[in-house]
Amino acid sequence: MSHRNWSAFRLGLREGLPFVLVIIPFGALFGVAATEAGWSLAQSLSMSIFVIAGASQFTALQLLGDHAPLAIVILTSLAVNLRMAMYSASLAPLLGAQPFWKRAIVAYLLVDQTYGLVMANEETGPRMTPAERIAYFLGTAAAICPWWYAASIFGAVAGTAIPAALALDFAVPITFIALFAPALRSLPHIAAAFVSVAAALAFAAVPYNLGLLIAAALAMVTGALVETLLERRRAEAVR
Repeated sequence: MSHRNWSAFRLGLREGLPFVLVIIPFGALFGVAATEAGWSLAQSLSMSIFVIAGASQFTALQLLGDHAPLAIVILTSLAVNLRMAMYSASLAPLLGAQPFWKRAIVAYLLVDQTYGLVMANEETGPRMTPAERIAYFLGTAAAICPWWYAASIFGAVAGTAIPAALALDFAVPITFIALFAPALRSLPHIAAAFVSVAAALAFAAVPYNLGLLIAAALAMVTGALVETLLERRRAEAVR
């Protein structure tokens, strides 16, 4: 690794470390929930390693506990993780043409935190080449992902021995607020966020967490409509 790439890796590692404060309770909470659902340590760890997506893991765990049909579990989990496809589309131009093995590693380690840090660094950090961006990305992943695995193991082993007073579930909303609240800078983003929250609350009673799918669809439509209206207004102003 060149000196510049190593510097980018260390920068990513340093900027990713603060997220450990929420990744540890987040991962531990999943381990506890999986143990309470009757999962073995191997099952809990396997899901954290192969899925490595906290939100969809909790969704799948809850749906399986509710004895939802497997198709519903898969569909809802994929819908929750659909944002990863959008993350990939926005990252691809920044990373440039890369060998398959590099793209595979980035795809596996692509989580909300690694994506959010890369995009924030692109806006406010130093200029980087595609190779340096990958090194930075890997640095953020090195700071975050191992703690997710370790915390999942800890939660699964400790199980109900962790006092409920610790309220580990605080880490879930805080993680996403810290990542995406600073990104709500435009009216389409704010409108989509508002609709997603309102719809998720309004459809909370829909069985099998299908309200999440409805909320996601409505939010995407809202964001697209607001963006279209704004572009139309700008075009009319130019005339």
